[in-house]
Amino acid sequence: MSNNLTYAKSGVNIRSADKFVKFISKITSKHRKKNKQNNIGNFGSVTKIPKNLKNVHIVASTDGVGTKVEIANELNTFNTIGIDLVAMSVNDILVQGGKPFIFLDYISINKINQNKLKNIFKGIYKGCKNSKCELVGGETAEMPGTYSKGKFDIAGFCVGLVEKNKILNQNKIKKNNLVIAIPSSGLHSNGFSLVRHVLKKNKINYKKNIQLKKWLLEPTKIYVKEISKLIDLKLINGCAHITGGGIKDNISRIIPKGMCAKINLDQVKTKKVFTWLKNNKISDQEMLKTFNCGVGFIIIIDSKKFKKIKKNFTKKYSPYVIGKIINGKSKVLLNGKINW
Repeated sequence: MSNNLTYAKSGVNIRSADKFVKFISKITSKHRKKNKQNNIGNFGSVTKIPKNLKNVHIVASTDGVGTKVEIANELNTFNTIGIDLVAMSVNDILVQGGKPFIFLDYISINKINQNKLKNIFKGIYKGCKNSKCELVGGETAEMPGTYSKGKFDIAGFCVGLVEKNKILNQNKIKKNNLVIAIPSSGLHSNGFSLVRHVLKKNKINYKKNIQLKKWLLEPTKIYVKEISKLIDLKLINGCAHITGGGIKDNISRIIPKGMCAKINLDQVKTKKVFTWLKNNKISDQEMLKTFNCGVGFIIIIDSKKFKKIKKNFTKKYSPYVIGKIINGKSKVLLNGKINW
């Protein structure tokens, strides 16, 4: 055996990385349209902007899934975490009225594990398909010494397109508009450091608890199909993706000065996973600040349009009224209490 130092001896296996790239290229080529570039494996991606769009603007977003990756690692289940990754960026693109167009991912890991990476990628690819968003590239970084054994992190980057007349901004939100909640699928990808603290403190073996495993791995709902249609029909005045910071912090980002979103918390339809968390000695204030509490997305609309909007959703994600826009100095007013 040679005593010469090599990249492989330092812990980086370029051949293994190349093998994974070939896998990605093979999967994506099955659904690539004839007029699309084969961007996988190139230094950068090349994508043509659709000709049918007028006065097009770019909307960009980047995000990760936080410590939900630790749950995936503990449960050795990686086929849903990629959906979460896509969802966190594409849902943000919708808030400005944009439609997701292209997506790139970044995976960093201590040592390449083909099975793990392939399952993560399958989730990313599924999320892109559900978002009608093209996966055009990414990066897989093997980083020995940076991450401990088995550890990894993922990040996503999405570019969306929006025509100028469809851009959603604060000016469209008016007094007496309704605040409409669209249910979440569960925890989505926020608050998992607190979730993991609860699990550890109470010595809960969630590996053997089928219901807990389902709650913890449930992927983030992608709202692209429903919200994009409402944007095209010009039925929305404003919207917010409810992520870290909860209902109050995220809605406050879109409310114009001099107006207030009065939210009736007793109207919020929460989910069993949040009831379980609440019963683990977490205050109402902390729950609302950390989790979506059952509300994954908010839209603000003219009251006359509610019935038409509701027709565009399945029963599982049926929207419902939780508040109203009023005059006020505080951008958000939380009224009442959630019925946990």
